[in-house]
Amino acid sequence: MEGSRPIKPGSTACLCFGLVSVAVTFLCTEARTTPSPLLTPSNATCRGNAKCRAGIILPIWYPEDPSMGDKIARVIVYFVAMIYMFLGVSIIADRFMAAIEVITSQERELVIKRPNGETSTTTIRVWNETVSNLTLMALGSSAPEILLSLIEVCGHGFQPGELGPATIVGSAAFNMFVIIGLCVSVIPQGEVRKIKHLRVFFVTAGWSVFAYIWLYMILAVFSPNVVQVWEGLVTLAFFPICVLLAWVADRRLLFYKFMHKKYRTDKHRGVIIETEAERSKGIEMDGKMLNSHFMDGGGPSNLIGLIESKEVDESRRDMIRILKDLKQKYPEREMDQLVEMANYYALSHQQKSRAFYRIQATRMMTGAGNILKKHVAEQAKKSVSVQQVHVEEPEEYVSRIAFEPAVYQCLENCGAAILTITRKGGDINKTIYVDYKTEDGSANAGADYEFSEGTVVFKPGEMIKEINIGIIDDDIFEEDEHFFVRLSNLRVLETEDEVLSPNSLQYPKAMLGFPTVATVTILDDDHSGIFTFESNLVHVSESMGIMEVKVLRTSGARGTIIVPYRSMEGLAKGGGEDFEDTYGELEFKNDETCKLIHVKIIDDEEYEKNKNFFLELAEPRMVDMSLQKETLTRRSITLSRLHCKNGTTGSIQRPKLGETASVASSKDVTDRKMTSDEEEARRIAEMGKPVLGEHSKLEVIIEESYEFKSTVDKLIKKTNLALVVGTNSWRDQFMEAITVSADEDEEDTGEERLPSCFDYVMHFLTVFWKVLFACVPPTDYLNGWACFIVSIVIIGLLTAVIGDLASHFGCTIGLKDSVTAVVFVALGTSVPDTFASKVSAVQDTYADASIGNVTGSNAVNVFLGIGLAWSVAAIYWHMKGKPFVVEAGSLAFSVTLFTIFAFLAISVLLYRRRAHIGGELGGPRGHRLATSAFLFGLWFLYILFSSLEAYCHIEGF
Repeated sequence: MEGSRPIKPGSTACLCFGLVSVAVTFLCTEARTTPSPLLTPSNATCRGNAKCRAGIILPIWYPEDPSMGDKIARVIVYFVAMIYMFLGVSIIADRFMAAIEVITSQERELVIKRPNGETSTTTIRVWNETVSNLTLMALGSSAPEILLSLIEVCGHGFQPGELGPATIVGSAAFNMFVIIGLCVSVIPQGEVRKIKHLRVFFVTAGWSVFAYIWLYMILAVFSPNVVQVWEGLVTLAFFPICVLLAWVADRRLLFYKFMHKKYRTDKHRGVIIETEAERSKGIEMDGKMLNSHFMDGGGPSNLIGLIESKEVDESRRDMIRILKDLKQKYPEREMDQLVEMANYYALSHQQKSRAFYRIQATRMMTGAGNILKKHVAEQAKKSVSVQQVHVEEPEEYVSRIAFEPAVYQCLENCGAAILTITRKGGDINKTIYVDYKTEDGSANAGADYEFSEGTVVFKPGEMIKEINIGIIDDDIFEEDEHFFVRLSNLRVLETEDEVLSPNSLQYPKAMLGFPTVATVTILDDDHSGIFTFESNLVHVSESMGIMEVKVLRTSGARGTIIVPYRSMEGLAKGGGEDFEDTYGELEFKNDETCKLIHVKIIDDEEYEKNKNFFLELAEPRMVDMSLQKETLTRRSITLSRLHCKNGTTGSIQRPKLGETASVASSKDVTDRKMTSDEEEARRIAEMGKPVLGEHSKLEVIIEESYEFKSTVDKLIKKTNLALVVGTNSWRDQFMEAITVSADEDEEDTGEERLPSCFDYVMHFLTVFWKVLFACVPPTDYLNGWACFIVSIVIIGLLTAVIGDLASHFGCTIGLKDSVTAVVFVALGTSVPDTFASKVSAVQDTYADASIGNVTGSNAVNVFLGIGLAWSVAAIYWHMKGKPFVVEAGSLAFSVTLFTIFAFLAISVLLYRRRAHIGGELGGPRGHRLATSAFLFGLWFLYILFSSLEAYCHIEGF
């Protein structure tokens, strides 16, 4: 039916877990009425909860022995309240994990020294991924269990409790069996997920099993039923040791530094394992290639920095690849749209932290919608609003008179130079007068141009006026010359008979703008010219497409000249790799002073690029050589006559019979001995031939596109997940708290979906918690630490209430605290982790976020949750001179059972690395279903045996 929502795999799994929980509850309730064997000292915990005891916060609900109807009502109230408190913990844990994401996303600059001696600066994360996963991330996902154990001990007079430790063990079982089993089955058909950081997984998996072996040894081996101070402190000390060893394994420090590893397939068993290998040029460490130069000790201080730098370069290459793919796929889209699409694609496909998946699962579960899509949509709206908001130019109340443009060029034979004067702004209905006057530069008035001065009148409505300056042409070769035209004495016609200067008015109506001086360059046209580039070096962006290079013709523009040119490779390669090869000839017509060379630059969108090639001009030649000879001779004769007029001795002979006047004159000039003036004239005449100028070879440096580089940098900054989950103001938090959004899938349908009925129901069920926890400091304050501290305090308070509710619920229905903890409390605290692991298993390329973090959290739960609580209690009773008594009983049995089952589960995961399956998650349908069924069966057996032992149906410790 249209509009109906399909049941998600995660929802189905939760329904199954609920049915199992109800079944176990009735089983245990029935067990109360079944005769139990006689109690023995070794099984002293078989006694059930006969009476409810006062909680840390909640008192006893009187009367203590209610009727059956009241008891059912109380069970419903406790159960609903417990579920509602679990929702509250999930929402405040959302804020807590957002703070952790912001804290672990802090960056710093690192200077890296490369093998060639060059240094570069890059930005890396302050927190190591492995360390953050085992400390803050594990604390964030396991905070309720850890705090429940600590609060239970401290809140009941430092007496041991069953709820906290049993919740830790039950949560570990749920994580290990149910969450991993679910992750195995949700991988799309035909895909597999492998653990990337295999060494780290071995360390955390080993510690997760050892933690519960150690817990059993504390309870039943070292000092049975008594926890000593050193046992609690050693348990607590295992936490930093575990983190340190995981970090060592991640970074290949100590003995890892000298063990060159590679992954291979065992031919006999087919298991993909890590073995020692011979030294090679490059070895693989968690998917990254490291040069053996660094592994041999060359620059060990830069090793970590080099790895991080390579990760940054990889992220840039990934972003460039995404942009290129989107450009090819959507060529009609604007760049802003492509950036928005690339931002969402990068956020969706990059490797995410455990905190992000936990936050996303919680928000989608509580009707807050897809945080990635919401973030990208908000960023797009902000960019559109910024583009729409433009600064309006203030209205000009003053007219400005100036030249536009300020530089002019003209040939010597052009007759006149035309200059443009413009009026901008102000009242265009006013009449404005402005004077102009020419001034000598290297050109002289009367010899090179006609002196000119006058007044330009801008009548009402006129915005542009032109003035003409006469140019004098001669046959004498000379360098290019210039002169100036200056504006002055601006006046405004106020009335028909009154013309006022701007300074005489209270508010000026007009004034001289910029520029008020124009430069006119007279290009000599008497000789062929000098051919040159504008400079010897030019920088171009690889994104410019077609590059236009000007070839200038100066100091003459007479005749048709051919100038050959060609491109030459440097670091930049031709043939379409970095640029298209170009060669040919430029034909300068008579009086033509500029031609263009077009070179196609290939845009391969490199992030950093600095390659060069060259353009070279060959010797120019005239099309008609006889014209060149005639020009030289005519110039020589003209110059000789000028010298004779100035009093130079000598005479001009008449040409002989059969000789032209020019040939005779040429012979006369060349035969007799020339004076110094004639030699100077001949030298100047020789300069009239077409020659190359100072810049006949141009170096072109191709650089990365500034716009493209800026776009990539902005995208990389935008893909910081701390920007997605973090908040910068209380206003944003309250707006987010009262807004309901659609629970969209990751696939973009291109249409905005409206919230469903389920979204509205979950929003209104949790809106109280959302608004209440919006008062927590935003994550931008103190780099997330303010939100971190306030959130963990609130989690502690809610956990204390949950502990009281769970204990009262259990005693009312007749369940022991150990069974209540294993079945209900562990399930309630682990539901957000279940959804987070499911999403991470589907979206991540690797299985680390869904499997590796489970094993890490299980170890941290024991070392912090039990180690901290029992250390405090043991020290307290030691100061009192009494032992801290903890009955092994059901806890030791649960720990033993979990250890055996965990070993089996890890063995199955390692078996799945065989070549015919390929990885821990996914794989062929048969293996996937078998693995999931096996792990779910282990959890069911764990719940069943733990419950039966608690009620003495089977013998425990």
